[in-house]
Amino acid sequence: MFIGRERELEEIIASTKPRRATLIVCRGRRRVGKSRLVEELSKKFPKFLRFQGLAPREGIDHQAQLDHFSRTLSQELSLPALPLSNWSDAFKLLASQCQTGKVLILLDEISWMGQGDPDFAGRLKIAWDEQFKKNPNLALVLCGSVSSWIERNILRHTAFVGRISHTLTLGELPLPACNQFWGKRADSVSAMEKFKFLAVTGGIPRYLEELDPTIPVEENLAALCFRDSGILFQDFETIFQEIFSRRAGTCRDLVHTLIDSPLNFTQICKKIGKAPNGVITEYLEDLELSGFLTRDFAYSPTTMTCGRNPRYRISDNYLRFYLKYIEPHRDRVEKGIAPRETISDFKGVDTIFGLQFENLVLNQLPHLIAKLGIKAPIENAGPYFQTATKRRKSCQIDVMIRTRSTLYLGEIKYRAKITTKVIEEMKEKVRRLGRLTDLSVRPFLVHTGQLAPGVGEADYFDTFISMDDLLLK
Repeated sequence: MFIGRERELEEIIASTKPRRATLIVCRGRRRVGKSRLVEELSKKFPKFLRFQGLAPREGIDHQAQLDHFSRTLSQELSLPALPLSNWSDAFKLLASQCQTGKVLILLDEISWMGQGDPDFAGRLKIAWDEQFKKNPNLALVLCGSVSSWIERNILRHTAFVGRISHTLTLGELPLPACNQFWGKRADSVSAMEKFKFLAVTGGIPRYLEELDPTIPVEENLAALCFRDSGILFQDFETIFQEIFSRRAGTCRDLVHTLIDSPLNFTQICKKIGKAPNGVITEYLEDLELSGFLTRDFAYSPTTMTCGRNPRYRISDNYLRFYLKYIEPHRDRVEKGIAPRETISDFKGVDTIFGLQFENLVLNQLPHLIAKLGIKAPIENAGPYFQTATKRRKSCQIDVMIRTRSTLYLGEIKYRAKITTKVIEEMKEKVRRLGRLTDLSVRPFLVHTGQLAPGVGEADYFDTFISMDDLLLK
């Protein structure tokens, strides 16, 4: 099924205008549905040619990628396989078969394709200028999971300035789209049960496809996470090695520091025992571009100035859950003695699920803003944190949304039952923000579980948004 990418599909279709060749860049985390989106786009083209780079492993070099490209070209166009010694010849041969008519070409996992050739991007640019763009009905999509490679070699490369028609970064599916994976049982399965699954998978389509809505979520997760055949047991090692290669070990160490809470750059370096340097900065950027981490800047709610010390947080639910609960059990799973307790029985799982719930909400900011009914232009939205000084106390707000005249302050709570204590907590946070000149303050609560008597009756929060609400359009 094609679920939840209707807006992105409309955008990408609109970019393929007639009478002009189109160059499109699509990036995002592995398993997020990039290739599936392009396949849906291909229904608009009578001719669709797809080429995919070989995943990095021993023995896969520059020539192996060219040979694979040649074989694919032969299969796609019923041509004899020709020996190729460089990418200039490869692109020239492909372009010669796409001179007329509506043609869609997908170069998938392009960073793998170009490994071993430092001038791969330059050769592609020349081929685009001299050959591909001569067909005004041609669309070329560059797609990949190694978003840092695409960023540095395509998007920031001066050679491609003015040539790219559309850039698309795919994130997680919206929660209402995730809800569709429960099919006909969507109305009979509780929001809490759905959350437990999403707490592990996030809105990653490939993982949601593995859901069997006919059995309880705990049984689903046991099969996917704690059997050696389960995709969630296998996938971390695969994607980390394929994306980061030799850097996988250091990237893993960096992510480990963030399992329990967000940290700034200095704190991360201290925890891994390394001096702050540009290499660590680059690795963190790679993790961010690949969709595993998010860098949150604290903006002043009054002046809107940006703080200089952002915090990094794990924004990929699967990544955190794997490192916290699957990786420690790998040996037992491989021996066939997987843990028998349910996910809900794991030590500290409520704390982790609280972080996962925050992630789900923060990864759905446009949907949250729509649920709040905010019509005014948004000046900033995201987590807010302020450090303690002599004049003020520290303060952390799960999500702050600023319009020109209003500050929406959100508390995100994962609890079975939420008491009136949440009101006092939010009041204290507002006090710590200090004087908010000319700004109205509208607190709201995003929650799982039940609200205790008095929470709603206190008339403090402007809006209550439950997990059930988030799963609906």
